[in-house]
Amino acid sequence: MSYDVEKPDEQWRAELTPAEYAVLRQAATEPAFTGEYTDTKAKGVYSCRACGAELFTSTTKFASHCGWPSFYDPKDTDAVELVEDRSHGMVRTEVRCARCGSHLGHVFAGEGYPTPTDQRYCINSISLRLAPDEA
Repeated sequence: MSYDVEKPDEQWRAELTPAEYAVLRQAATEPAFTGEYTDTKAKGVYSCRACGAELFTSTTKFASHCGWPSFYDPKDTDAVELVEDRSHGMVRTEVRCARCGSHLGHVFAGEGYPTPTDQRYCINSISLRLAPDEA
């Protein structure tokens, strides 16, 4: 896959903290209930921490109580890329930034949350940066 933002691995390592690099570039997962946006209710736009692409808005964020920020829909259909993930002995759908290919989290469907899409984009806080709305 070719992305609009592509950088050599050394540059990603230089621009991201070790924890950010592990999640965004190596598909690690931050520990549950530790991310800065897990319980945030601030209004604004959540962008990719690696490249700045706008990914999600606070209007689609909901309290899933799963330990990570949850959204029921991306900001734009083409903002994220969905990729089959067969790691860890299960089949899941990985969510990546469509602009730079960075790992964001996973999307799950049919869990019964009272949302318009019946989807839960379970996203690592460390993959995101919130730009709060101007009051």
